[in-house]
Amino acid sequence: MIETPRLTLRRLTLDDADAAFMMRLVNDPQWLRHIGDRNVRSLEDARRYIQKTLDMYDRLGFGSWVAQLKATGEPIGTCGLVKRDGIDDVEIGYALLPEFRRRGLALEGARAVLAYAWDVLRLPRVAAIVTPANDESIKLLERIGLRFSQRITKPGGDEELSLYVAARP
Repeated sequence: MIETPRLTLRRLTLDDADAAFMMRLVNDPQWLRHIGDRNVRSLEDARRYIQKTLDMYDRLGFGSWVAQLKATGEPIGTCGLVKRDGIDDVEIGYALLPEFRRRGLALEGARAVLAYAWDVLRLPRVAAIVTPANDESIKLLERIGLRFSQRITKPGGDEELSLYVAARP
Protein backbone atom coordinates (compact mmCIF):
# COMPACT_ATOMS: atom_id res chain seq x y z
CA MET A 1 0.00 0.00 0.00
CA ILE A 2 2.72 2.50 0.96
CA GLU A 3 6.39 2.18 0.05
CA THR A 4 9.46 3.97 1.35
CA PRO A 5 13.09 3.35 0.44
CA ARG A 6 13.36 0.54 3.01
CA LEU A 7 9.78 -0.38 3.93
CA THR A 8 6.51 -1.63 2.56
CA LEU A 9 3.42 -0.85 4.61
CA ARG A 10 0.60 -3.28 3.91
CA ARG A 11 -2.73 -4.34 5.33
CA LEU A 12 -2.83 -6.89 8.09
CA THR A 13 -4.37 -10.28 7.37
CA LEU A 14 -5.82 -13.01 9.56
CA ASP A 15 -3.23 -15.57 8.46
CA ASP A 16 -1.02 -17.38 10.95
CA ALA A 17 2.10 -15.36 10.11
CA ASP A 18 0.42 -11.99 10.77
CA ALA A 19 -1.30 -13.33 13.90
CA ALA A 20 2.01 -14.65 15.30
CA PHE A 21 3.76 -11.39 14.43
CA MET A 22 1.04 -9.30 16.09
CA MET A 23 1.04 -11.51 19.19
CA ARG A 24 4.79 -10.92 19.55
CA LEU A 25 4.52 -7.15 18.94
CA VAL A 26 1.70 -6.40 21.37
CA ASN A 27 3.40 -8.40 24.12
CA ASP A 28 6.73 -6.60 23.78
CA PRO A 29 7.60 -4.93 27.13
CA GLN A 30 7.79 -1.45 25.51
CA TRP A 31 4.34 -1.93 23.94
CA LEU A 32 2.92 -3.03 27.28
CA ARG A 33 4.54 -0.10 29.07
CA HIS A 34 3.61 2.68 26.66
CA ILE A 35 0.54 1.42 24.80
CA GLY A 36 -1.02 -1.09 27.15
CA ASP A 37 -1.96 -4.73 27.48
CA ARG A 38 -4.31 -5.84 24.72
CA ASN A 39 -4.80 -9.30 26.27
CA VAL A 40 -3.43 -11.09 23.22
CA ARG A 41 -2.15 -14.44 24.49
CA SER A 42 -2.93 -16.79 21.59
CA LEU A 43 -3.17 -16.77 17.81
CA GLU A 44 -6.95 -16.64 18.16
CA ASP A 45 -6.67 -13.56 20.42
CA ALA A 46 -4.35 -12.01 17.84
CA ARG A 47 -6.88 -12.67 15.06
CA ARG A 48 -9.61 -10.97 17.11
CA TYR A 49 -7.29 -8.00 17.65
CA ILE A 50 -6.43 -7.87 13.94
CA GLN A 51 -10.12 -8.08 13.01
CA LYS A 52 -10.69 -4.68 14.65
CA THR A 53 -8.12 -3.22 12.25
CA LEU A 54 -9.73 -4.99 9.29
CA ASP A 55 -13.07 -3.48 10.32
CA MET A 56 -11.44 -0.02 10.40
CA TYR A 57 -10.02 -0.57 6.89
CA ASP A 58 -13.54 -1.41 5.66
CA ARG A 59 -15.23 1.45 7.53
CA LEU A 60 -12.70 4.27 7.03
CA GLY A 61 -10.26 3.16 4.33
CA PHE A 62 -7.24 3.20 6.64
CA GLY A 63 -5.87 1.52 9.74
CA SER A 64 -2.64 0.24 11.19
CA TRP A 65 -0.42 -1.34 8.55
CA VAL A 66 2.30 -3.97 8.88
CA ALA A 67 5.71 -2.42 8.27
CA GLN A 68 7.96 -4.91 6.56
CA LEU A 69 11.48 -4.66 5.21
CA LYS A 70 11.43 -4.34 1.43
CA ALA A 71 14.61 -6.35 1.09
CA THR A 72 13.31 -9.44 2.90
CA GLY A 73 9.57 -9.02 3.48
CA GLU A 74 10.16 -9.51 7.20
CA PRO A 75 7.52 -7.80 9.38
CA ILE A 76 9.19 -5.40 11.79
CA GLY A 77 6.31 -3.45 13.32
CA THR A 78 3.20 -1.47 12.56
CA CYS A 79 2.64 2.06 11.39
CA GLY A 80 -0.61 3.64 10.36
CA LEU A 81 -3.66 5.70 11.13
CA VAL A 82 -6.44 4.91 13.57
CA LYS A 83 -9.68 6.55 14.64
CA ARG A 84 -10.56 5.93 18.27
CA ASP A 85 -13.74 6.73 20.10
CA GLY A 86 -13.30 9.79 22.27
CA ILE A 87 -10.47 11.32 20.19
CA ASP A 88 -11.65 13.88 17.64
CA ASP A 89 -8.81 13.48 15.15
CA VAL A 90 -7.37 10.56 13.26
CA GLU A 91 -4.21 9.42 15.03
CA ILE A 92 -0.87 8.28 13.71
CA GLY A 93 0.68 5.36 15.53
CA TYR A 94 3.72 3.13 15.21
CA ALA A 95 5.53 0.36 17.04
CA LEU A 96 8.58 -1.69 16.14
CA LEU A 97 9.98 -4.95 17.40
CA PRO A 98 13.03 -4.32 19.62
CA GLU A 99 15.66 -5.48 17.13
CA PHE A 100 14.51 -2.89 14.56
CA ARG A 101 14.48 0.18 16.78
CA ARG A 102 17.04 2.99 16.56
CA ARG A 103 17.58 2.57 12.81
CA GLY A 104 15.33 5.37 11.60
CA LEU A 105 12.69 2.89 10.39
CA ALA A 106 9.87 4.24 12.58
CA LEU A 107 10.64 7.76 11.38
CA GLU A 108 10.66 6.61 7.75
CA GLY A 109 7.33 4.84 8.15
CA ALA A 110 5.72 7.68 10.11
CA ARG A 111 6.74 10.25 7.51
CA ALA A 112 5.20 8.12 4.75
CA VAL A 113 1.98 7.62 6.72
CA LEU A 114 1.72 11.34 7.43
CA ALA A 115 2.22 12.11 3.74
CA TYR A 116 -0.55 9.61 2.95
CA ALA A 117 -2.83 11.35 5.47
CA TRP A 118 -2.20 14.74 3.87
CA ASP A 119 -1.93 13.87 0.17
CA VAL A 120 -4.31 10.94 -0.28
CA LEU A 121 -6.84 11.16 2.54
CA ARG A 122 -6.69 14.99 2.67
CA LEU A 123 -7.16 14.94 6.43
CA PRO A 124 -7.25 18.43 7.95
CA ARG A 125 -5.39 17.35 11.10
CA VAL A 126 -3.54 14.34 12.45
CA ALA A 127 -3.04 13.65 16.14
CA ALA A 128 -1.17 11.24 18.35
CA ILE A 129 -1.56 10.33 21.98
CA VAL A 130 1.48 9.29 23.94
CA THR A 131 2.38 8.61 27.54
CA PRO A 132 4.37 11.59 28.85
CA ALA A 133 7.26 9.26 29.76
CA ASN A 134 7.66 7.91 26.20
CA ASP A 135 10.49 10.27 25.24
CA GLU A 136 11.50 8.35 22.09
CA SER A 137 8.00 8.49 20.66
CA ILE A 138 7.63 12.17 21.55
CA LYS A 139 10.88 12.98 19.73
CA LEU A 140 9.64 11.14 16.64
CA LEU A 141 6.29 12.94 16.71
CA GLU A 142 8.06 16.28 16.91
CA ARG A 143 10.41 15.34 14.06
CA ILE A 144 7.43 14.68 11.77
CA GLY A 145 5.81 17.98 12.71
CA LEU A 146 3.33 17.20 15.47
CA ARG A 147 3.30 19.56 18.45
CA PHE A 148 2.09 19.17 22.01
CA SER A 149 -1.50 20.36 22.39
CA GLN A 150 -2.75 19.31 25.81
CA ARG A 151 -3.01 16.59 28.43
CA ILE A 152 -6.02 14.33 28.04
CA THR A 153 -7.60 11.25 29.55
CA LYS A 154 -9.28 8.82 27.17
CA PRO A 155 -12.96 8.09 27.88
CA GLY A 156 -13.14 5.32 30.44
CA GLY A 157 -9.45 5.68 31.28
CA ASP A 158 -7.59 7.14 34.20
CA GLU A 159 -4.12 7.60 32.72
CA GLU A 160 -3.09 11.12 31.72
CA LEU A 161 -1.76 11.21 28.17
CA SER A 162 -0.19 13.89 25.99
CA LEU A 163 -2.02 14.87 22.83
CA TYR A 164 0.12 15.99 19.87
CA VAL A 165 -1.40 17.46 16.70
CA ALA A 166 -0.47 18.79 13.29
CA ALA A 167 -2.62 20.56 10.72
CA ARG A 168 -2.32 19.76 7.03
CA PRO A 169 0.31 22.03 5.47
